[in-house]
Amino acid sequence: MLQGHQSWLFNNKPVILATATVVGPEEGNGPLADDFDIIHGDLTMGEDTWEKGEKKLMEEAAKLSIESAGITKEHVKFYIGGDLMNQIISSSFAARTLAIPYIGVFGACSTSMESLALASLIVNSGGADYCLAGTCSHNCSVEKQFRYPTEYGSQKPPTAQFTITGAGAAIVAKTGKGPVVTRATIGRVIDMGIKDPFNMGAAMAPAAVDTIEAHFRDFQLDVSHYDLIVTGDLASVGHSIAKELFEKHQFPIEKTTFSDCGLMIYDLKKQPVQAGGSGCGCSAVVTYGHLLKKLKTGELKRILVVATGALLSPLSFQQGESIPCIAHAVAIENREGS
Repeated sequence: MLQGHQSWLFNNKPVILATATVVGPEEGNGPLADDFDIIHGDLTMGEDTWEKGEKKLMEEAAKLSIESAGITKEHVKFYIGGDLMNQIISSSFAARTLAIPYIGVFGACSTSMESLALASLIVNSGGADYCLAGTCSHNCSVEKQFRYPTEYGSQKPPTAQFTITGAGAAIVAKTGKGPVVTRATIGRVIDMGIKDPFNMGAAMAPAAVDTIEAHFRDFQLDVSHYDLIVTGDLASVGHSIAKELFEKHQFPIEKTTFSDCGLMIYDLKKQPVQAGGSGCGCSAVVTYGHLLKKLKTGELKRILVVATGALLSPLSFQQGESIPCIAHAVAIENREGS
């Protein structure tokens, strides 16, 4: 099952049996709105705090994915999830509501593919017939934790990214109909010394490039194997840097379509999102909503989703630490194209 230095080959091809995506109002005004299951019209989701609203997003996505899979929560052996809040409280408190055996993980914005890779590992090895993988983020809760109080209304530089409000969940199963998870590459922590929390794209781009190159090195695949390689989420600044790094390394990224979830979820010309989207929920809702829909219709046959994460905390920033980053890659393919 181990391939090369840091990758897994899933011989039993775990199935993504069902997914669900729940987003906020800004995401509902973006170009991918038709691909989301639930769009909330306000940022509170009917709760009295943003943090409680974020928990509700995760609960809704998890419950809807279970219903869409045609199973009950008793069938789900493990829920693997995390988020950006301190002590991953959004996911942990959602796990309290769901009452499913829970494995909490933290990879910052890379958590979507970290959780999917681990769920696939468990199912592939026979550890469970059904696993739930999910993650969430909320613009207001994240902004006040990592940057300035939301009410302060501070002006942001053009390099800053806009944390999406949303949650994505997937049911990974031993058998069934749906796209399959075929491979995963677990990233290394890369730190290029960047300390600016308003320039996450630049900080995360080297980690994305490192993981993508490791994936193709471990599996000895041609870059053209995938119809799409998508990062999540470098946005406009990090995406440009990643392309420059690929050119410098003579890695032929031009053999496939190379995009980014943070660029796809918003209309950068019309929405006030600076360099583009970010947050745990960004790659989750784009993958489980938009990209899985394209796989199911046959528009795409093989994709590599490379979720990126900045592993800073408010404490590390206050102490002047640089921003260590990571990226995890998961390959999702139509069964007939596997």
